[in-house]
Amino acid sequence: MKSRVRKIGIVAGWLAAWQALSLLMHNSIVLVGPAETVAALCALLPEGVFWSSLGTSFLQIVCGFLLGSFSGIALAFLAFRKRLFGEVMAPFVTALKTVPVASFIILALIWFGSSGLALFTSFIVVFPMLYLNTLEGLGSLDPKLMEMAQVYHIPAGSRLRCIYFPGIASYLRGSFELALGMSWKSGVAAEVIGQHLGTIGNGLYRAKINLDTAQLLAWTLVIILISYCFEKVFLALFDRLLPYRTGNS
Repeated sequence: MKSRVRKIGIVAGWLAAWQALSLLMHNSIVLVGPAETVAALCALLPEGVFWSSLGTSFLQIVCGFLLGSFSGIALAFLAFRKRLFGEVMAPFVTALKTVPVASFIILALIWFGSSGLALFTSFIVVFPMLYLNTLEGLGSLDPKLMEMAQVYHIPAGSRLRCIYFPGIASYLRGSFELALGMSWKSGVAAEVIGQHLGTIGNGLYRAKINLDTAQLLAWTLVIILISYCFEKVFLALFDRLLPYRTGNS
């Protein structure tokens, strides 16, 4: 209870600081307070385009996140088992990790257009995170356990369930925590740049064009809430599937 009260107090303090700063600015184009932001959000809720934009962006970003996660984990296992494959993948993953996201967004616009841009961008951002952290986790496994599994011819499914996943669970969870937020940031940024109609990014851009700061912050609040809720649900499912491996019960 004390922890909850403290968290509520911290949030209330930040909201009060936000409101005070908006009053100090006294310019609705530069900054509006939380009350105006919530009012703008309530104005968006009855609009059908708001919900369709929400659904389109959610579907693309989540699909990009899931595809990037699955591909990163699967290819990391392959790179761990096949050294040559890992060496071939290394320059590609390094490029994905270091090249600015904006470059990939512009290239994707040239190749595919704005359709599916958020999915592609989320995939590109998430893949190297899961690949590198999974590979690191696999490299930290106890070699004696690996040798024992090979000597006793333990089936691949049992190895995954009893050796690999327990050993890399903490690496996966840490990667997911980072990748979930980054997938939303990069996906919405791609929508803003690509101007795909009927998306959250397009809503942000229209608010900017109209100098409607309240609506811009309302869309931002929506992104934060959706990203936060999806992260909590996804990690809760992860912990439920692997409770003893992540330290949660």
